[in-house]
Amino acid sequence: MAKYRIAWLPGDGVGVEVMEAARLTLDALKLDAEYIHGDIGWEFWRTEGEALPQRTTELLKNCTAAMFGAITSKPVKDAEAELIPDLRGKGLIYRSPIVRMRQMFDLYTCLRPCKGYPGNPLNFKEGIDLVVFRENTEGLYSGVEFNPVPESLRDVLKAVSKPFAHFADLPVNQYAITCKINSRKGSDRIIRAAFDYAKQYSYPKVTVIHKANVVRATEGLFLETAKIVAKDYPGIAMDDANVDAICMWLLKNPKNYGVLVATNLFGDIISDLCAQMVGGLGFGCSGNIGEKLAVFEPTHGSAPKYAGQYKVNPIATILSAKMMLTWLGETEKADRLENSVAKVIAEGKIRTYDMGGNAGTLDMAQAIVEKL
Repeated sequence: MAKYRIAWLPGDGVGVEVMEAARLTLDALKLDAEYIHGDIGWEFWRTEGEALPQRTTELLKNCTAAMFGAITSKPVKDAEAELIPDLRGKGLIYRSPIVRMRQMFDLYTCLRPCKGYPGNPLNFKEGIDLVVFRENTEGLYSGVEFNPVPESLRDVLKAVSKPFAHFADLPVNQYAITCKINSRKGSDRIIRAAFDYAKQYSYPKVTVIHKANVVRATEGLFLETAKIVAKDYPGIAMDDANVDAICMWLLKNPKNYGVLVATNLFGDIISDLCAQMVGGLGFGCSGNIGEKLAVFEPTHGSAPKYAGQYKVNPIATILSAKMMLTWLGETEKADRLENSVAKVIAEGKIRTYDMGGNAGTLDMAQAIVEKL
């Protein structure tokens, strides 16, 4: 019996191709794992009305970790239009399967390292080493939304919001409401995860990103919690910044920052900015981490226009596999894989189209394998 059971979720479009590339590297490292295919993504929504089938949920309950490629997401009306005729009109609502996995398995930490590897022609500046901790289950991604707005909520709107009380008298299809929900527990554990990481990997500071000056209730709770948590880590400095300001400061002085922590939406935005500074989404790796399960994925989408061409950069997915190895405790294999990626980038002989070259997805993977 293999040491690890890994759920293998290729998804849609180029997700299939970059996962094939990652598998080449894991096989070369001889990871003692059983890889079990799981159905997920657009085709299953289109034909079954379910992008995350129950059979895949059950698979995840019995696996050590998961690797996830990419999925296609579309607006609700477009999604409904592409359902097979027998499923239309049955009240099915498309929701991103990765968001559902995060909430279903309480994968509260979204960890997104953004490292500028020497020799990458896409580096914004040399020496960038940023790690984003994004709260993964709450905030504006909670899924508590209303369109149309129910009568009971319209009464609440009249009672508590003078500037928008008149909305309650508008036709129900003229406005919508999305609730931002943050808890003290959710804030505490993601902030604590960021400080623990900073302590383990010798980062001197954690920067808390928020918008507490305007979004006072939820973002204020997040910042207040951070100040309490920081007292438990006397060897690590804490500073904080508004999300709009940090976008400016990261571009101006990226080396002034290391570990960043934010609520769900702001963490999503900041991590894409940081990824672009180290080469773009072709280098954007991530882990969705809970107490019992972790799902690792590139941060890019399914790129349908490139599907089947084997041209996209697989490094984001390969670095996500490296993150999985670290989480499994296979640190020697993780280090070998990252070092091989770094060598291929530094050497510059094999580059995918985004790096200015013409190597294919599997060409890049094979070059990394040869450096292991």
